[in-house]
Amino acid sequence: MKIIGHRGARGLAPENTIAGLQKGLEHHVDMLEFDLRITKDGLVILHHDPYLTDPNGQKHVIADYTYVELKEHKSDLATFEEVLNTIGHPVPLYVEVKPDEPTKPIIKIIRSYLANGWKSEYFMLASFSQKTLLELHEVFPEIDKVVLEKWSGVRATQRARQLSTRNLCMNQKWLWKPFIKPLAKRGWKLYAYTLNDPVKAKRWASYGLAGVVTDYPDRFEK
Repeated sequence: MKIIGHRGARGLAPENTIAGLQKGLEHHVDMLEFDLRITKDGLVILHHDPYLTDPNGQKHVIADYTYVELKEHKSDLATFEEVLNTIGHPVPLYVEVKPDEPTKPIIKIIRSYLANGWKSEYFMLASFSQKTLLELHEVFPEIDKVVLEKWSGVRATQRARQLSTRNLCMNQKWLWKPFIKPLAKRGWKLYAYTLNDPVKAKRWASYGLAGVVTDYPDRFEK
């Protein structure tokens, strides 16, 4: 069973930051997961929500501000390229592209790194948006895609077939043995998010769960 650090190691360090990703690596994750959004000036940054909340509680919509302006409110705001240059690829990078974000800036960066010696297996590209995944798949058919789906196994597998992938990642709240086992038997790689209970994860691994996305990778260290 693969252990995937959620936004780095969200329960142990600030999420979607260099420090958070490094914390995940300290606890020997098999993959690092993080989220991508695009700023007003076209930079690709790590952030989960469509807005940034500053220390005073004021919200700033990411698409309406430049990277420099946003960084004034969040000093540890990281760019995608900064992560690739600083963290590298000690483990595969599980990259979640948020719905409705333009894919061209992301495609440009990944294409540049592939042209400079990075391999397709260094990345996994994930999204809840099928439109986003199809756009990425058209350019990078060789990179593994992950279909993110909240609850519907039928919809998840239909989407996955369009993308020629076997990777599904679903909300752990809706998973149970009669759901996990048949999917695993049919060759699907099912990951659960966000699962922080190692006892449950171990039990589900016996049913065929391929991996967990967790805030606390320290709980899963062998």
